[in-house]
Amino acid sequence: MVLPLLTAAHRRFIIIALIAVLCVFYFMSMGPEDYYSSAKSLSTGQSKDSTSVEQTSDTPLLLGSAPAQSKPSPSFGNITPHDVSSPRRANATLVMLARNSDLDGVISSVEQLEAKFNRKFKYPWVFLNDQPFSSEFKRRVSVLTDADVSFGLIPHEMWVQPDWIDEGRAQAGRNMLVKEGVIYGGSVSYRNMCRFNSGFFFRHELLTPYKWYWRVEPDVRFYCDLDYDPFVFMEDHDKVYGFTISMPEWAPTIISLWSIVQEFISEFPQYVSPDNAMDFISDDAGDSFNMCHFWSNFEIADMDFWRGEAYTKFFDYLENAGGFYYERWGDAPVHSIAAALFARKDQLHFFKDIGYKHAEFAHCPQGKQWREGHCSCNPNDNFDFAQSSCLRNFMRLDDWMFG
Repeated sequence: MVLPLLTAAHRRFIIIALIAVLCVFYFMSMGPEDYYSSAKSLSTGQSKDSTSVEQTSDTPLLLGSAPAQSKPSPSFGNITPHDVSSPRRANATLVMLARNSDLDGVISSVEQLEAKFNRKFKYPWVFLNDQPFSSEFKRRVSVLTDADVSFGLIPHEMWVQPDWIDEGRAQAGRNMLVKEGVIYGGSVSYRNMCRFNSGFFFRHELLTPYKWYWRVEPDVRFYCDLDYDPFVFMEDHDKVYGFTISMPEWAPTIISLWSIVQEFISEFPQYVSPDNAMDFISDDAGDSFNMCHFWSNFEIADMDFWRGEAYTKFFDYLENAGGFYYERWGDAPVHSIAAALFARKDQLHFFKDIGYKHAEFAHCPQGKQWREGHCSCNPNDNFDFAQSSCLRNFMRLDDWMFG
């Protein structure tokens, strides 16, 4: 039997079919870059919120803010994953602040992070408490990992409200926040924790040997396998601060914080990086604080940055103002403002491949990273571009590239 010769129409049909198949394979292979690229396009194409002040060419820049020609970009996704087979390790630790009553939540968080990451890398754990850990707590937590585990007591002076704080004024501040229904508005212990996490945890004797830390909280979720070392990634790419979720702070808890920050900048302009991330925390070149911050219950960061001269003077300045107790200054806005001002914007990193959830807020990787991470989260349960997310502000810092 002799097959008939293909006509021109047949050949055109075959070529079109092949192109269609190639297009299908191309779109199936697209990673999360496309998801975030679309969001970036929408974000940068829209104007600021109606309540913000538009920056024009004659709007003065705050001292030390980035000149228009500066090009360093924030980091939006990993550039070169670390080879898991490499024997190299960073000088790093996993750290958790917890109480004996948090045991079930601690076990849940440690169990997940060990399974998703640390079982391969065996970074040490440090647990801190303002009261001695019970033997039951130590026994049940230690069995969860093959890595070294340390349990530390927080010194009294690092934790309790200082004697010089005017308790009458502090009580009035707490009462006001309780009336406004602000979470932890009346809690002194919560304020102790915020102050400790802002200015003291990296000074604790169990943490002083380390440079890098990954902050872990009780009762959080880790959804995805992590097959590279984020500490080594941060080290290799000159990062100082990594996050997964960003959102606005409750304005009544930080009424005077930005005015104190402005005073500090005016007095110590030399500490503000020329390539700072002011546009993440302010919509008007520093005249006001837009309340955006990195949610600090997840942090992978450089403790030497907190130990440096700029942050040390900054924290002491805030401490002397008393706002941790007269209001309810959180470590999240304090860390975020400092990282945005004193670091270069390209030293900030969004870990879009780490699936994470705290309370009702979640970051779930998208596309290729969701598949390759074997993520158990629902891709639609993702706070990244929710109305109250501040991720768009981070994305607007500058043009960014995916690795």
